[in-house]
Amino acid sequence: MKIEKNLENFEAIGDDHIGSSSETPLRKDAFKLTNDEKIDIIKDDVRHIMETLGLDLTDDSLKGTPNRVAKMFVKEIFGGLDPDAKPKASTFENKYKYGEMLVEKNITVYSTCEHHLLPIVGKAHVAYISNGTVVGLSKMNRIVDYFAKRPQVQERLTIQIVKELQKVLNTEDVACVIDAKHLCVNSRGIRDIDSSTVTSEFGGQFKNKDTKREFLDYINLDTEF
Repeated sequence: MKIEKNLENFEAIGDDHIGSSSETPLRKDAFKLTNDEKIDIIKDDVRHIMETLGLDLTDDSLKGTPNRVAKMFVKEIFGGLDPDAKPKASTFENKYKYGEMLVEKNITVYSTCEHHLLPIVGKAHVAYISNGTVVGLSKMNRIVDYFAKRPQVQERLTIQIVKELQKVLNTEDVACVIDAKHLCVNSRGIRDIDSSTVTSEFGGQFKNKDTKREFLDYINLDTEF
């Protein structure tokens, strides 16, 4: 199904699928502990969960799991909670005077649903119109990846990507569409393996019908190589 058709039919899905705001809900003391201290605490919690489920943690296959999971949480899949991990997105003068929209499509999204801590996997399509500055293409990927690496709802992730690029590029003319599968829907509950969720955020000129149409047309171009 085409992206724009999904947008027209978009419905929020999932159990209590709500978000508190466009900011990730963090406590004021979120960074009081070091990463190593967090890993030590989390591995004990994971061990307790596994033991409660009746698993034998003396087994060679399981005994290292609590530590592996704790390190994965802190340093990998939730690494985007760490402000020190935020990518440095340097901008450059638009010396070639490119005045049309720049679109980077099919950016891989790996995130985690904050309701069940199950994966969200999909693609992000990001665009901007230069206001005199440009940003390196890879930095757009890194910004998507940074905000994806935290417990998320897809709506918030989409907004955070747009807001960050608006700040970096000093322009409102930024757009993002994300099409992703949520394993909290695909692998549990209703277990609908075919459904995906599409979210969008359009800023500045992208709120204009023709500009939005152009962006969506670019997304649907066949660019398989």
